[in-house]
Amino acid sequence: MSIQFDRLASVLFLVTGVLFMVGSRQLASSSYGSAVGPDIFPFFLGIILVLLSIRLFYETFITNNQQGTKEKLQYKPFMIIFAATLVYILTLETIGYVITTFLFLFVCFQTMERTKVIASLFISACFSGCVYFLYVEILKGTLPGWPIWLS
Repeated sequence: MSIQFDRLASVLFLVTGVLFMVGSRQLASSSYGSAVGPDIFPFFLGIILVLLSIRLFYETFITNNQQGTKEKLQYKPFMIIFAATLVYILTLETIGYVITTFLFLFVCFQTMERTKVIASLFISACFSGCVYFLYVEILKGTLPGWPIWLS
């Protein structure tokens, strides 16, 4: 990528992150049956996006410009991850958070690097299980649980 593109992208991501943070303050601070309100997650996503965009902007100044080298666009992995994201969105409520997130992460990891199947399985399972446990049990939030046919 070019340095100018990275700088422009970092500014756009910074604005998007700030808008996430401002917009999350407009949401209700609590929801029925949950100690964690719907405003928390978008606010933290906004903070992460702002921090990452600041880092990208900083790195554009310290990195030497590598003009002349063009990377080949990878359409197939993009389409696989895009399709997996759509399936994830459409099946999250019916299949449940843990199974859907596990499958989504596994497909994405395998799309990016096919050789590490065991590592992908392990990381996908640990991440989806730990996030569900932390959010539901520790923070007393609500996420789609297990499918009805497994309960």
